[in-house]
Amino acid sequence: MVRQWLGGVNTYGEAEDARGWSMGVSRLDVFYRRLLLTKLFIGGWGKPEDLKRIFEFRKIIGDREKCKSLVPKDYPVYINKTEELADCHVQEGFFISPLEHLVPGILPQEAIKARFQFIVPKRWQKNRPVCIHLAGTGDHFFWRRRTLMARPMIKEAGMASLLLENPYCSLTDAAHGYRKPRDQLRSSLKNVSDLFVMGGALILESTVLLRWLEREGYWPLGMTGISMGGYMASLAVTNWPKPIPLIPCLSWSTASSVFTTGVLSKAVNWTQLEKQYAINSRYEEEIIKLLEYCGADSFKMGPKLLTNVEEHFYDLSEDHKLSVSQYTRVDGGSDCGGARDGAEHLLSLGNSVGANFETLPAALSGYNTHGRKTDPAECCRPSLHKESISFMKGVMDECTHMANFSVPVDTSLIIVVQAKEDAYVPRTGVVSLQEIWPGCEVRYLKGGHISAYLFKQNIFRQAIYDAFDRFCVKYPDLH
Repeated sequence: MVRQWLGGVNTYGEAEDARGWSMGVSRLDVFYRRLLLTKLFIGGWGKPEDLKRIFEFRKIIGDREKCKSLVPKDYPVYINKTEELADCHVQEGFFISPLEHLVPGILPQEAIKARFQFIVPKRWQKNRPVCIHLAGTGDHFFWRRRTLMARPMIKEAGMASLLLENPYCSLTDAAHGYRKPRDQLRSSLKNVSDLFVMGGALILESTVLLRWLEREGYWPLGMTGISMGGYMASLAVTNWPKPIPLIPCLSWSTASSVFTTGVLSKAVNWTQLEKQYAINSRYEEEIIKLLEYCGADSFKMGPKLLTNVEEHFYDLSEDHKLSVSQYTRVDGGSDCGGARDGAEHLLSLGNSVGANFETLPAALSGYNTHGRKTDPAECCRPSLHKESISFMKGVMDECTHMANFSVPVDTSLIIVVQAKEDAYVPRTGVVSLQEIWPGCEVRYLKGGHISAYLFKQNIFRQAIYDAFDRFCVKYPDLH
């Protein structure tokens, strides 16, 4: 629910005080984002042919009925190492990602083998519950989830945890489960399409693990994740054909707002994305036609949201503001950064998102939007900035918007934990999870994304226990 505030409204739909500080957006989130210098999507959108394959597969995996036989119930899973700790056994295992069989060649070679750790208590308190934890951005290997979530959960509730290593996200060496492409820098995905490949892989890999745990006699089973891990856990549960507890923490109904209006949008390499969009006509002529419209907030950005985006890229520093009047169009002398008409207007993104529009026309020199040689002056398209953001929203909604996937079998088993002042996952301008999943519960924490991650892990764990208890009361015989 969007809260009402007195005073001005900032780019996230919240109020600002007289100094311009957001009263509804965490200062820590904004400050922490400024400390991170790496750029996202430095390789661009990804190959058009890869995006087309991903979108076609999304239409299959988004329909639970079509997916019943995608992963065999006896899909092979292997345990290759067991370690005994004071309070638990730690098993390490692996299997081949089903995505490699279903969409051959779409996964990087390093990511084909999925690896996991299974943290099992030495003594069960009641039943044999297991929660699968999917990793957030930068959550490399297993140490963080094992230390902050899995080990405390054994002590507090006697609950086992299975930690799956995300594709693209490990920094460990090959001997310990290297799933990060060698040409990828840290956690920064190289292409926009990588995020969608990761999502497809994790949906199928989660199904493999849930079926393996069922075969091994564990019950009840549930899924959770923090930030990106929460998105991925949500996607995975939409595909599971049975009631299951789901606890997504610090995530919401779509990832599109994260990369278009959240503070993380400032890490996106808009220069490269706009260059590719302008040069390669396939994105505009072929890919857009594959995007499905799934609600009022999907793909097409209304004037109000465009205004929010436009203001958002100017809200952090006076040094990053650009005057649109410094750019002139050749076809009539009007401002190049201005609008051809009011409805089509979007201001330059500026250096705050890594775009240098003094050099962009030179980078595009000699090409038009259809990849043909043309007058360099034509490359100064006032709408190019808006088109790139709108395209980003479209492709993100296509593969991450929960309305494009089946509704989980029992939404009463879903407990969402969200931060009220989350600047990484904006909720303004997108459909709420309560609308998409009627009956789910949303718990709001004070503070922002970073503070919740650092200091509220105990609240995440309590939500897990509550969802599992709810399942046991409602489905005591569903073994």
